[in-house]
Amino acid sequence: MDPYREFARSPEPTLGVEWEICVVDKETRDLVPRAPEIIDAISATNPNVHLEREFLQNTVELVTPVCKNTKEAVDKLAESLAVVRAEADARDLDLWASGGHPFSDFREQALSPKISYKEMINRTQYWGQQMLLWGIHCHVGISHEDRVWPIINAVMTHYPHLLAISASSPGWDGLDTGYASNRTMLYQQLPTAGMPYQFQSWAEWVQFMDDQRTSGVINHTGSMHFDVRPAAKWGTIEVRISDATSNLRELAAVVALTHCLVVYYDQLLDAGEALPTLQPWHVAENKWRGARYGLDALVITSRDTDERWLRDELVTLVDTLQPVAAQLGCTRELNLVLEIMQRGAGYQRQRRIYEMTGSWHDVVAATCAEMQEMTWG
Repeated sequence: MDPYREFARSPEPTLGVEWEICVVDKETRDLVPRAPEIIDAISATNPNVHLEREFLQNTVELVTPVCKNTKEAVDKLAESLAVVRAEADARDLDLWASGGHPFSDFREQALSPKISYKEMINRTQYWGQQMLLWGIHCHVGISHEDRVWPIINAVMTHYPHLLAISASSPGWDGLDTGYASNRTMLYQQLPTAGMPYQFQSWAEWVQFMDDQRTSGVINHTGSMHFDVRPAAKWGTIEVRISDATSNLRELAAVVALTHCLVVYYDQLLDAGEALPTLQPWHVAENKWRGARYGLDALVITSRDTDERWLRDELVTLVDTLQPVAAQLGCTRELNLVLEIMQRGAGYQRQRRIYEMTGSWHDVVAATCAEMQEMTWG
């Protein structure tokens, strides 16, 4: 199968989730390159736990099997997290997750020994070296390739919604950047990352990927790292907008909103309805506003440039998606979006601690604690 041409159609709107977490020193709260030994130990004793090495040796990626809904996916991640935590505890290490680390020096972080990663650093230099960034990737099964780009273009109209509830990277290099998600701004500096082009058909996407292979882009990078992209090998749309959350509870909210949104648009296609789009410049502006202001963003909601506060948008969106959530069995998880708005998103909690203590060390310590205290189930 040619992964850039042939789409492995999914008969059901299945779900798969990847969550990137990190290993930190309990005293310094800095990242440490000990993820490989944890992954190797678990591979030897718990081969059914699916973990992946990532770009840096401080990162463990937890991967679910194919699931039917958010509860099943997050339950699987909870099981994997417990196994990873046991191995981390045995090494007197802590686990931490956010969109970006607020003070770790990117120049001191060890790269994973993978040729494509080394090639990416060689090609991108300064910007590639700064990728101390972590996210959530949600795969949703799609029945036919002709549906893929209409749905992706529609999902991009809700970019700030998916970003704001997960935004958790306000700090960078010891500074408060003023952004809710500094990860979003940094990651788009890679030449293959950022917003996807608004392709109008699967054939147009295939031609684009042929061009990337002919020009050598894919040879250098392995793939295109768009914020939302087709994953033809799995028959899914992969949504990569969200920062990594610090805990499973908020992860469940992000996953449920993502899953429901994709399925909602898929069902609109079944009903013969045209899916919404925004002009590329409006999508870009909304992406920036979500990254900068998070839940307090004023976002563009129509091609006529109407605007609305994101908090109001999220309440409406959760209400709109209730029938889909009921069908998928994730009503409880979808409603956690409202809980995030009441409690404050990750970036808001981190910023409050930093403003009170002036210490990013305290921020990382509190964020580590959230992974255990904000329980799931």
